[in-house]
Amino acid sequence: MSAANKKTGRQLPEIRNSKAGRDYDIGDRLEAGIVLTGTEVKSVRGAQAQISDAYCRVEKGEVFLHGAYINEYAFGNINNHRTRRPRKLLLHQREIARLQRAVEAGGKALIPLRIYFKGGLIKVEIALCTGKKLYDKREDLKKKTEMLEIDRMMKFHR
Repeated sequence: MSAANKKTGRQLPEIRNSKAGRDYDIGDRLEAGIVLTGTEVKSVRGAQAQISDAYCRVEKGEVFLHGAYINEYAFGNINNHRTRRPRKLLLHQREIARLQRAVEAGGKALIPLRIYFKGGLIKVEIALCTGKKLYDKREDLKKKTEMLEIDRMMKFHR
């Protein structure tokens, strides 16, 4: 859920990765800060971002977010940001080491689940995920349709 802005009472946007739950089994979740420029922050506040194709990578003891799209700020000038540049995530060294060990062991990927506001800061929720096979996706779809049918039957009998 988005936090409400205390001054104006309006909801702050929350950008979600809609493909993550479908394509991956989600494991451990972590909250990380993200290094953004001023125009990127204004674009995220306007919900002009997308992380459906994004992933994280550990490089030289630091974690970077790749493939995230943050639209150029409409009222920016020539110093506007690049839309798909790698962005540094802020984590403790022990968390980075644990993530790196898990990814190097094989079969796991770091996937961003959502970008949200916490106080005045922008946070990214990342998770250690394992990829789903095609038959796993089919089983999830079957379970979902069965649950929908059960809900319809329960409404019908009330």
